[in-house]
Amino acid sequence: MKSRSKITSLLALLFCTLFSAQDSLKISAKEFISIVKIYHPLAVKYQLQNKIAASEITRARGNFDPVLSGKLGEKNIDGVQYYRQKNLELGIPTWYGIDITGSYNYLEGEKLNNSDTKGGLYQFGVTVPLAKNLLYDKRRAMLEQSRYALKMTEAEQAVLTNDLLLEAENTYWEWVKNFELYQLQRRAVAINKNRLELTKKTYQFGERPAIDTVEAASQLQSFQLQERDAFLNFVKSTQELQLFLWKDNRELYDLTAMIYPSDSTGNSEAFSNFEMLVQNVEEQNLDQHFSLLYYFQKENILESERRLKWQSFLPKLDFTYNFFNKENYRADYLPLFDSNFQYGLKLEIPIFQREARANYEVARLKLAQNTLDTQIKRRELETKIQTYKNEILNYHTQIDIARENLTNYQRLLQAEETRYSNGESSLFLINSRENKMIDAQEKFILLNNKFLKSYNKLKWMRENFLYNNGNSK
Repeated sequence: MKSRSKITSLLALLFCTLFSAQDSLKISAKEFISIVKIYHPLAVKYQLQNKIAASEITRARGNFDPVLSGKLGEKNIDGVQYYRQKNLELGIPTWYGIDITGSYNYLEGEKLNNSDTKGGLYQFGVTVPLAKNLLYDKRRAMLEQSRYALKMTEAEQAVLTNDLLLEAENTYWEWVKNFELYQLQRRAVAINKNRLELTKKTYQFGERPAIDTVEAASQLQSFQLQERDAFLNFVKSTQELQLFLWKDNRELYDLTAMIYPSDSTGNSEAFSNFEMLVQNVEEQNLDQHFSLLYYFQKENILESERRLKWQSFLPKLDFTYNFFNKENYRADYLPLFDSNFQYGLKLEIPIFQREARANYEVARLKLAQNTLDTQIKRRELETKIQTYKNEILNYHTQIDIARENLTNYQRLLQAEETRYSNGESSLFLINSRENKMIDAQEKFILLNNKFLKSYNKLKWMRENFLYNNGNSK
């Protein structure tokens, strides 16, 4: 009971607001979309996702960052200094898998290994992969994949953002439709109230039978019921519209008064721009649609992974060379393998290569899956474009027919009212004509709404092309 009382009070408040402050706050479709685009949490979330993807590129570049390291240590037991060591090293990874190192090491002590060198020692070294990781390695793959992932994310977020704006705009026009239907029922109630009063007076003057007052009252009550239902639908759609209205502090906008549309379904720019929109979408290159660009970038990532997995078939053969020079000694760089050097050659060959074969097969199959997904998405986009285009053209034709039909019903009602005033008709026929006209008006509003929703679907699909030739209308 409390819940019902609360709802009744809310409806009463909104109903009173409608009559007292109808011009207090109005919003257009463009203003509404701008608010959603800037303040809606999902729109902000999609922008943040792009920033996350951009940060992943920076993370991947970190694999190529030079590393500076230092070490200081000493071992002393029973007054015997085993060793005292100072070490400073710089490692530089390069794009082609070659690692360059440079270091300075100072070592002294009484218990050193025979292979250790006392005093200060400078070292310059290089490690070169001769087979696996020479042409491609994990560091390069991660950086390339992160770049592709950014483009992939941008395409995905663009589609999601435009889907959000499409849903928001169609919610706006659904709200406008319910408002116009409510206004239509309000006018019908006002007209029938006047008709009932006039019928009562003519009955009192003996010009009309008493049954005409019953007929007029029944018609009025019917429209009053429809008016209440239309008002409830308008309130519900207002609440749905409110879900898209957010403040800059990410708080839901709490409406303190009713808001009203400043646009109407009959004066939208869509009616003058739909032919240009259809032509513009037909001229677009489907490969430039963000949904397909998403799969193209995914294919690049999977191809990078396949190339990386192919490296596992190659033997791991790494060559390392280090040049040494003692502190306070003149450096003698050439020949490289004469003195003051160290080199190593390391070879690893998996015997069965089961893991390599399995990983490569998985990468290849994922590429095949992505190709199928791309073909499905392409077909889906082609079908949607054709469907939306047919809907727009069909609804526009229906609107022209409905407009003529509505005009005819208005003429029939006017003619019936003239006949009634001349005593040649009945209130029953007038009500019948009026009901037909109201139905035609509702049909006209509903067709306009369907046309606008189909137009918006095609419009926001056009916004999903990377290079579209027009601006949003």
